[in-house]
Order: sequence, then C-alpha cells, then structure tokens
Amino acid sequence: MKSIIPICAVACAILLVWYCFTVILNSTWTKDQARRAGVEVTFSEIVKDTIAQQRPKLPAPHQVILELWDTTVNKKITSKRSLIYHGWITISATLVGFAFGTGMGILLAVGIVHIRSMKYGVMPLLVASQTIPILAIAPMIIVILYSMGFEGLIPKAIISSYLSFFPVAVGMVAGFRSPGQTEMDLMQTYAANERQIFWKLQVPTSLPYLFPSLKIGISASLIGAIVGELPTGAVAGLGARLLTGSYYGQTIQIWSALFAAAILAASLVGIIGLCQKLTLSRLGFSH
Repeated sequence: MKSIIPICAVACAILLVWYCFTVILNSTWTKDQARRAGVEVTFSEIVKDTIAQQRPKLPAPHQVILELWDTTVNKKITSKRSLIYHGWITISATLVGFAFGTGMGILLAVGIVHIRSMKYGVMPLLVASQTIPILAIAPMIIVILYSMGFEGLIPKAIISSYLSFFPVAVGMVAGFRSPGQTEMDLMQTYAANERQIFWKLQVPTSLPYLFPSLKIGISASLIGAIVGELPTGAVAGLGARLLTGSYYGQTIQIWSALFAAAILAASLVGIIGLCQKLTLSRLGFSH
C-alpha cells in the first residue's frame, strides 16, 4: 500500500501538469475564435473548450484514453482503424528483428571474449556503429533492400536488429567475463577444456547480464520497427498511424499511437522480466 501512494501521487501530478499545458496551448485557438466573433470568453469557458477540441495542439488525457478505447475495443481487429491491427504489424517486425539482433549480439560477444583480434577490432566498430542516427541510416537501408527486392517486414526487421544487437552484445561480453579467477582456476583444476568452461561456467554466470540487455534490446527493437515504417510511407503499423495523424493534423491519433507503442513496449519488457524471474530462480540466482 505504501508503494502505491507515491506512484498515484506522481501520476496525479503528471495529469495535472498535462491538463494545465492542454489549456495553455489550446487556448490560443479559443481566444482567436472568440475575438473574430466579437465576444468575450470566461476562464471556465476556455477550459471547457480547450479540453474538448477536435484537433488540439495538445490533446487532453481523457481524449487520448477515449481514442485508445475506441481504436482497440470498439473496432474490429481486422479494421485498419484498429490499433490492435497496426500494433500486430509493428510487433511482427519487432520480434523478428529482436530475435535476429539477439542472436547476432550473443555471437559477437562470444567472438569478442574468445578471439583476441575481435576484442580490439570489432568492439570499437560496435561502439562507432551506434553513433550513426537511426533516422539517417533507416532510409538508406530501406532503399538498398528495396532495390534488391526486399520490402515489407524484412527492412523493418533489419532496422530493429540494428538497434537491438548492441545492448545484447555489450551485456553478454560483461556476462561472459563475469566469472572470477577463483572459478576459472577451479575449472582448470578439474581439467576442463575451453568448451566445458564456456558452457558450464561462462554461460550460466552470464544469464543475470542477459535479461537486462534483452529488456533494453526489445525496447530498441520496437523503436526500430516504428522508425522503419516512417520513410516508406507505410499504410499499416504504429508508424503509419503516426504518419497519417501528422498528415491530417490528427494530434489525438498521434498521441494514442504513441501511448499504444509505450504500452506495447512495457508489455514486452514485462514478459522478459517474468522470464528472467522464473529462469534465475530456477538456477538459484538471487535478484
């Protein structure tokens, strides 16, 4: 109960600030309309109008919630106005890219830890690769793949994997190097070879590092999928909802798509967190 009170207090403060900015930003249109009509409006009338505008600069929280409800519950899943339909398009590319990026990140980590030349040659390149803005490289990837005949899911998945492999690679490098000298000496005392040391010592001890990396990776993968939908002018996916909302000035639609993406990301991270709890508890790790 004590932990819920601070969360509720912060949530209420955020809602209050949000409503305040809604009134401030949207009041310009209300005052302009009143000035043109030659009438004066009271503060209560301004508040009432600013939180109910059809195309506000900043939608009120209840408008976003109602839009989310309407586009998830009141629309058929197959409808192109359903956020569930668009969310499934985006999550498909997210999961494919995440799977590929995770596999690539783990393989790179194994190489960096066990191959000396990769440690000094590949690791700096991995760090440098993350300095390139994804908004700059995404159109290039899409154009190149489109010229090769790849479109739809594959380009978005590759962009997702580009963002997700790095945290997994860095986390697993730290995980594979986590065993102390005492543990390594004990394995050598048992005459264990490198393969046995890897599978029986380094892999188990790397798991507490793997799951936090996966949480970051899945969030980055979702961002990559949404970003991958923007340069293509996609007609489906959460990125497409953002595009159409910006084209037609539908700010409520934009904000509902943003919140849908945040809810989706939180759900994916929560699933990984549950897997982390079950896996580490089974293996006897304390967390």
